[in-house]
Amino acid sequence: MKYDFARIEPKWQKKWLEEKTYHCENHSNKPKFYGLVEFPYPSGQGLHVGHARPYTAMDVVARKKRMDGYNVLFPMGYDAFGLPTENYAIKNHIHPAKVTHDNIANFTKQLQMLGYSFDWDRVINTTDPEYYKWTQWIFLQLYKHGLAYKTTMPVNWCTSCKCVLANEEVVEGVCERCGAPVIRKEKSQWMLKITEYAQRLIDDLDGVDFIERVKIQQKNWIGRSTGAEVTFQATTGDEIVVFTTRPDTLFGATYMVISPEHPYVKQWADKLENLDEVSAYVAAAARKSDFERTELAADKEKTGVQLRGVRAVNPVNGREIPIFLSDYVLASYGTGAIMAVPAHDTRDWAFAKKFGCEIIEVVSGGEDVQKQAFTAKDDTGILVNSGFLDGLTVREAIPVITRWLEEKGIGHEQVNYKLRDWVFSRQRYWGEPIPMVWCETCGWQPLPESELPLLLPEVDSYEPTDTGESPLSKMTDWVSTTCPHCGAPAKRETDTMPQWAGSSWYFLRYMDPHNQEALASREALDYWSPVDWYNGGMEHTTLHLLYSRFWHKFLYDLGVVPTKEPYQKRTSHGMILGEGGEKMSKSRGNVVNPNDVIAEFGADTMRLYIMFIGDFEKAAAWSANAVKGCKRFLDRVWNLSEQLTEQAGYSKANESGLHKTIKKVADDIEAMKFNTAIAALMALVNDFYANGCSRGDYAALLLMLSPFAPHMTEELWEDLGFAEARGGMACQQAWPAYDASKTIAAEVNMAVQVGGKLRATITVPLDSEQDAVVAEAQKDPKVRKFTDGMEIVKVILVKNKLVNLIVRPKR
Repeated sequence: MKYDFARIEPKWQKKWLEEKTYHCENHSNKPKFYGLVEFPYPSGQGLHVGHARPYTAMDVVARKKRMDGYNVLFPMGYDAFGLPTENYAIKNHIHPAKVTHDNIANFTKQLQMLGYSFDWDRVINTTDPEYYKWTQWIFLQLYKHGLAYKTTMPVNWCTSCKCVLANEEVVEGVCERCGAPVIRKEKSQWMLKITEYAQRLIDDLDGVDFIERVKIQQKNWIGRSTGAEVTFQATTGDEIVVFTTRPDTLFGATYMVISPEHPYVKQWADKLENLDEVSAYVAAAARKSDFERTELAADKEKTGVQLRGVRAVNPVNGREIPIFLSDYVLASYGTGAIMAVPAHDTRDWAFAKKFGCEIIEVVSGGEDVQKQAFTAKDDTGILVNSGFLDGLTVREAIPVITRWLEEKGIGHEQVNYKLRDWVFSRQRYWGEPIPMVWCETCGWQPLPESELPLLLPEVDSYEPTDTGESPLSKMTDWVSTTCPHCGAPAKRETDTMPQWAGSSWYFLRYMDPHNQEALASREALDYWSPVDWYNGGMEHTTLHLLYSRFWHKFLYDLGVVPTKEPYQKRTSHGMILGEGGEKMSKSRGNVVNPNDVIAEFGADTMRLYIMFIGDFEKAAAWSANAVKGCKRFLDRVWNLSEQLTEQAGYSKANESGLHKTIKKVADDIEAMKFNTAIAALMALVNDFYANGCSRGDYAALLLMLSPFAPHMTEELWEDLGFAEARGGMACQQAWPAYDASKTIAAEVNMAVQVGGKLRATITVPLDSEQDAVVAEAQKDPKVRKFTDGMEIVKVILVKNKLVNLIVRPKR
């Protein structure tokens, strides 16, 4: 009978749904396993192969864990608030709620079509009021504990989306969502004080099993640095505070640079001799994003303008030095001002050369000062031209100058972080309403928890406003309310939360998704926490992963959750590229639609291929021919079912190979080496065709193949009577056991060299002694050709691998 995937796959998908095969309870005598994939944004384009790779991988892991006897939580949901849906809704004149509903329906159909073993009773949707009620509740707790605040600050403003973006959402100076230019703009914003958790976010990485590149990205983004804060006096009498990791180079500070947004620029306006030039530069800087001003401009010539009329005084030598504005210094990083030591910093050196600033060497180390950019590790240089520091090494000088600054009251040791507080406002409609009320008398007041959820109002017009205010600002009936504190007329906050809000705690809601009294019950949180294995994209390492760890730690401090960290293990996957290795894109016409692959080859072929495509952690190029190869393999497995002997156990010819394969596939799934696991199964099937295959052999094959190709294996399991004989579906069976002693080969192939040159290969019992190996080697005609008439003067044996016979003519 032909392998008819078009008939088989819908049959089993329907059966799994109806029988709730993958439903899990919050209590069990089994050990628990919580496997998590990043939930998708349900766009109009539907599921793509980029989703299929991680989802299939974790589905294979989840299925294997069930077979290993675990109570498995493997959930799915939808991260459905945000700009893509709203932009689509505006363009097509369809309400975002309708767009979201339709997209989720399509995604659900596609996910079920791929046979994923999600517990469909636990689906969450971030736009559901029963869900975002608890997102709002968490925000209120952050506010009440001083971790949510509102402030006016320079922000990244997308000129197309007409909303504020976090620094992480600006890619090479443009909006990561729409590609439009991003400019700087002053805006009143809600902020979350993630910086309060900066050190803990670093320290607690030591206690989790994250792949190293994830840990490195997290630490680099947080950016901890140790140094000193130093106060310079301006000739106006004002103090300019800078942070430096190299206070030992203070004697070499020959100018200062402040950001164009620094408040002193306005404060000193009446003292500046070149105010017009300064104002023009400030305006130009405002049109650039942070990325353009820093990373994008890192290798470009620096721009700037001197503040003529005001100078600074170097505190260690009393010398007056010029002050410049330059857009590579940001108000939001450090103190918004730096001291420049051009002799020992490449960037400062280039700037000094351009603007004619003095360059004074203060650390000698034999390196060209133009290229010398010291770091904290450069501790062997000797201080020169530095007064009381002369003759000290860098390592010795740093604590000496730090103590001197403290004694003089002009500085102190300081730990700084690159991490900035999280911008938490969006001037858009499709997001969670922020549950805050503005009262002219009482200021900002939190909405009472009893009034949650604060529902997003129905609107006819959800287009962004030209003024930059949220579309909600036009909903006067909704905006007008009363102060929760004094009862006077008040106004609701009209900004909404960013898309990252709902995804910062969704993994907790999966544990108890229908709870109406709490974000999840304490019993469910205690049972399932933490997530045992979380797989996601590297692109979310500095956004979602950092934000969700922050929220979780805050909830831990409140006593809501039982663990400091949300995820015990974090892995990541490589991208799927188009044929030829190019990135998939509509413009290139190389986008692969999973629906098309499933229609032509079936979901099991799609699943098998997406796992066979290459190293899971690395990018891999799609190959239509390789997809066909995976289909041929499944055809071979199917056809083998008609050639079985009636032996219930393993056949002697296949026994050793089966035990090896069972162990290898199990180990490879745990190590996410899915491609080599599948290769081992393919090799085993070749052996079955060569040696013959018993029912017992075939049953073990089906169980090992089940996590990868669940539809076909269930059909064969049922057709061959295994379901009835063994009591249940293949996915409900135990993983086949292996005998470790039978995974070791009884014989090995060894290379035979004569005089260091390969002459033959022989087969000998494992761990054979030297005399036995030499005797077997001399039986081989190819070896005898070079040893006849010769004397063996030395034997070099590498056990189980090779033997080298050193010979000379007989005397």
